[in-house]
Amino acid sequence: MSPTKEMGDSQDNTTKNQEGRAPAYIENQSPVFTPIVQRSRREGLLKKSQVVLRTIGFVFSFLSFVIMASNRHGITTDGVLDYSNNFNDYDAYRYLLAIGVISTVYTIFQVVRQSIELGTGKLMLSHQGLNLMDFIGDQIVAYLLISAASTAVPTTNNGRNSGVLLSSFTNSSAASISMGFMAFLAVALSALISGYRLSIQTSI
Repeated sequence: MSPTKEMGDSQDNTTKNQEGRAPAYIENQSPVFTPIVQRSRREGLLKKSQVVLRTIGFVFSFLSFVIMASNRHGITTDGVLDYSNNFNDYDAYRYLLAIGVISTVYTIFQVVRQSIELGTGKLMLSHQGLNLMDFIGDQIVAYLLISAASTAVPTTNNGRNSGVLLSSFTNSSAASISMGFMAFLAVALSALISGYRLSIQTSI
């Protein structure tokens, strides 16, 4: 066989092999880009989940402190309105109100921040800094919410059992406490996501 014919056959085989499969640079890229795309989608889903949870936390925190702030049920004695059933007379209720305000401010700030980040892609801090801030902030607020709600429960139960407090007053207090517990659940779940994101970030 002549050298010319051998070169022609070799070129034909090369052409067939190239037609039968994708170029080498495309094949080499697919294993690299697949994990990156999956990680990006997972990160986006986690961020959206946190926005939803923090929105729920904001709603319940707002309801908790609004209900407690309006918890002033008075009784009339000799024509004089006596506000003996006032949340401000009890340390536990004042504490619950204060934590409700803190949680409301924190959650609305986080919702606005994350919504801007999802919409524009601009970050206030680095990814690791934001994950650390989210984790610490969620942990602190969740602890304060469960602490405040738990502290207010004995005061409400004692008032009901003793009969000293009006039922309307204790019912409003119980509603505020319930909203505080619901806010805690939402923020606590957000804290779990923050911890997961932080652990992934530090392991990469």
